[in-house]
Amino acid sequence: MTITQQSLIAGALLGASGVVLGAWGAHGLTAYLGHSDTGAWTTAVLYQLIHALALLCIGALLHLNPSRALMVATWLIIAGVLLFSGSLYGLTLGAPTWLGPVTPLGGICLVSAWLALTVAAWQWPRALAKQSK
Repeated sequence: MTITQQSLIAGALLGASGVVLGAWGAHGLTAYLGHSDTGAWTTAVLYQLIHALALLCIGALLHLNPSRALMVATWLIIAGVLLFSGSLYGLTLGAPTWLGPVTPLGGICLVSAWLALTVAAWQWPRALAKQSK
């Protein structure tokens, strides 16, 4: 499986699961928790969905111009969503508090992914020039 396929599949799966988790958060989570404090859950869903779309865009870009920076961004987004959103989901559902420090690690991965995308954009004109020769 190519990195393009991996990026597109990960984006699609994160998007689908983000919608499901968002719907459950809106309609069933309060009954499960016994209270209506679902702010962290909402944040987790939002970040997951935003980064699912980013992965789909990266997959399209990888098809046009495979680059190391785009590959790095793909894996950083996947790791970031798993760590950031995953820890927030867990904490909302009552996971141990030691999971709390995992959230900023996921945030660091997500910020790093956006910086890798910046590098890819910076390198893009040179990469296209090499392809046309």
